[in-house]
Amino acid sequence: MSNPLRDMEKPEVIFAIGTNMTECHPVAATRLKKALAKGARMIVADPRKIRLATMADLYLPIRVGSDVALLLAMAHVIAREGLVDRAFMDARTSGGEDFLEHVKQFTPEWAAPICEVPAADIEKAGRMFGQGRPSAIYYTLGITEHICGVDNVQSLCNLALMTGNLGVEGGGINPMRGQNNIQGAGDCGAVPANFPGFQPCHDPASVEKFSKIYGTEIDCERGITKVTALNRCGNGIHAMIIDGENTVVSDPDRNHCEHALKSLDHLVVIDIFLTETAAMADVVFPATAWGETDGVQANTERRVQRLRAAVKPPGEAKPDWWIVSEIAKRLGTPGFEYESAKEVFNELCSLSPIYAGLDWDRIEHGEYQWPVPDKDHPGTPRLHEKEFKNGRGLFKIIGYRDPAEVISADFPVWLTTGRRLQAYHTRTQTGRSAGIEYLLPNETLEVHPDDAAAWGVENGSMVRLSSARGSIEIPVKVTDMSPVGTVFTSFSFANVPVNILTGSGYDPVTETAELKVCPVRIERI
Repeated sequence: MSNPLRDMEKPEVIFAIGTNMTECHPVAATRLKKALAKGARMIVADPRKIRLATMADLYLPIRVGSDVALLLAMAHVIAREGLVDRAFMDARTSGGEDFLEHVKQFTPEWAAPICEVPAADIEKAGRMFGQGRPSAIYYTLGITEHICGVDNVQSLCNLALMTGNLGVEGGGINPMRGQNNIQGAGDCGAVPANFPGFQPCHDPASVEKFSKIYGTEIDCERGITKVTALNRCGNGIHAMIIDGENTVVSDPDRNHCEHALKSLDHLVVIDIFLTETAAMADVVFPATAWGETDGVQANTERRVQRLRAAVKPPGEAKPDWWIVSEIAKRLGTPGFEYESAKEVFNELCSLSPIYAGLDWDRIEHGEYQWPVPDKDHPGTPRLHEKEFKNGRGLFKIIGYRDPAEVISADFPVWLTTGRRLQAYHTRTQTGRSAGIEYLLPNETLEVHPDDAAAWGVENGSMVRLSSARGSIEIPVKVTDMSPVGTVFTSFSFANVPVNILTGSGYDPVTETAELKVCPVRIERI
């Protein structure tokens, strides 16, 4: 997030797109509710009539996969109506004039049939966002899990740049992280393009630095993604470690994923429960859970926080860092002689410029948000206040493209997937919690009443849901939350393996799967 969580209470206009925040981030969403109570206005763009949509001043029920068309048309309106922050653009951005010329062609009338939203509503959204002082953007996986995920994010950046809503209190571009240490994992280098601290792999200086530190020759190429790794299983990759992820339930194209893991000579899983993925492993190492662990996490607002073990771990459970270090030692790899989580974290601080001013003792009370470049620095709750790291904010010229697969005679219905409040991710934890079964006993397929009547189904009817990759069986829930022609289900239940159906395409830059768009066929059983 570019802005701290407390800024969620301060926008004049909130633009929430591709985020079901009241279910997926219910605690953070209370801050938006406070902002609305104070008089803030909110635009919500989402295919489903989620609770956030019922609270909005303007709801845009866009067709799945059409975000770029909407954002181009909003930029067109902002430019045409003279709502551009010229002072900000001239002083702090590059490429603005080319961008403003580019968006002249993308009128609300052009976008309306693509988005399936009235042109007048797109016009209103552009005006509202452009007039906000400040306007803030919030998004989650509904923006990134597309073949155009990078285009979606860059289009949001364009909106913020043209209106001067970066580096200001209550504004910003704010991706809400879906799990507790997603941000921290990226900070540590768990992304294929970067070393720790987002130091790029293609930068010769970074390569030289880490080659020396790690005592091995590193090339200037980015690492492979999980998508590439799974594609190479059994053909170049013969062993794999999966740490803290239930891959066969959460990943797209489940049949391909299971085949890939079965093609390995050796699979190791590190987890706190025997998940569906762990059940496939040759070796499972039991890890400590959060209440049994000393460590550090960085949350969605870049706040660096200590974890403290409250209880002793059961049986042979060990911290993840210890397990990984011991495996490395058995492989004869130097540099893993850690005695504590404190040593691991302090090493990160010595390697990462954004953590350089931190250490284990300084984060005792969790008040620092990176970057913290030196020991005297107070931390950075709000990014880009005075300058951009690269000097100027860069506008990107983006065009619209359809999803990897679109509806057809064989698969005439849009399927989109997501999460539910009661079932966290793949239910590895909530599925073992007493009481959750009462709140959410099983998964269902949301079907609009008009579609239910046309298909001859009703509440509880079992249907066969099929895509180009396979079929599953699932009971129907008739509701107007999903629009006509679009159905929704979560990926949380292993006995309803919806990710057998998904996986038609991937973003060419990040290789993020298009989990939010999948054409399907529905047949009553």
